[in-house]
Amino acid sequence: MSLCGATANAKMMAAYNGGTSAAAAGHHHHHHHHLPHLPPPHLHHHHHPQHHLHPGSAAAVHPVQQHASSAAAAAAAAAAAAMLNPGQQQPYFPSPAPGQAPGPAAAAPAQVQAAAAAAVKAHHHQHSQHPQQQLDIEPDRPIGYGAFGVVWSVTDPRDGKRVALKKMPNVFQNLVSCKRVFRELKMLCFFKHDNVLSALDILQPPHIDYFEEIYVVTELMQSDLHKIIVSPQPLSSDHVKVFLYQILRGLKYLHSAGILHRDIKPGNLLVNSNCVLKICDFGLARVEELDESRHMTQEVVTQYYRAPEILMGSRHYSNAIDIWSVGCIFAELLGRRILFQAQSPIQQLDLITDLLGTPSLEAMRTACEGAKAHILRGPHKQPSLPVLYTLSSQATHEAVHLLCRMLVFDPVSMI
Repeated sequence: MSLCGATANAKMMAAYNGGTSAAAAGHHHHHHHHLPHLPPPHLHHHHHPQHHLHPGSAAAVHPVQQHASSAAAAAAAAAAAAMLNPGQQQPYFPSPAPGQAPGPAAAAPAQVQAAAAAAVKAHHHQHSQHPQQQLDIEPDRPIGYGAFGVVWSVTDPRDGKRVALKKMPNVFQNLVSCKRVFRELKMLCFFKHDNVLSALDILQPPHIDYFEEIYVVTELMQSDLHKIIVSPQPLSSDHVKVFLYQILRGLKYLHSAGILHRDIKPGNLLVNSNCVLKICDFGLARVEELDESRHMTQEVVTQYYRAPEILMGSRHYSNAIDIWSVGCIFAELLGRRILFQAQSPIQQLDLITDLLGTPSLEAMRTACEGAKAHILRGPHKQPSLPVLYTLSSQATHEAVHLLCRMLVFDPVSMI
């Protein structure tokens, strides 16, 4: 369902761009908005048969039913996919290292831009049920900044509700940017789950000649887990349980579709005032590679939440990398501080071995030789897992036991 007609779309984009300078001016202030008060959470078990996707099925890639009227959108998306992924499945591009500018890349071909425009137009032809509306669109405030766009709170012109509008600028600057945006849009449009963020709408550009950025409308979430963790907001054991449950529930949905998120961190876990949590930011997500002979990108996952197999240069990994990240976040919820906070990947690995002890050769079977040599050169370390009990009074025996099942060197042994 389209959020608004083309005229309202144009006004929303104009209002958004008009507020960009305000966004820049408010950059130093947006963190100080009061966090929503988190009420005592209530855990509701819902049964959604459509939320379980069987790996290998057609729904595992696109977990929504296809309609005849979406043929144009499917064709345009297929054309864009063919251009962005020529030949066999390509290894995923690495994210730039901190403090390192991305290298030069070839400009995106015009066909990609045309195909993307056709896909957006077909999306609106299929979903738009509202004629053009003469409505005033005013952005509320900037609510988030990142390397790949700015997010504003705006008003839905149909019902006056607040929604989030994300501007992805310069999406056709190079093929790397195209790939990231295209993959994220596919997932935002196709995923439908209570604990996974999805797109409510994609605003249609006024003309292909001005199609340089993409505007995506999503549900508005008041905060994220990072802001909550660093705030003075008290968190009960029930809060921790409900957050952990929802993270794992959303990941089960993604993993059942064969999708690795690859960047699970507190900032990518959005939370509203009712303690509902949604996983977001699918720019690094990809289909799990079951063929171990195929190499996968190592420079994924924010360092503090990066699994040991990635730190040690493994060329193949599984959805266990997401579960490791959840374990780190679980410990962070308990202790209100980052569990493994190092300045470099090598120091990160050293902090992990301080807690887990020196891994066995079997656990390092997929590691690169340099990582093995680094581990073996150092002193043999014994596990110090009981220190997890000191995270907080909420670090009960059951909590630490679960943590120890998530934070393991060998992904085969992970829960």
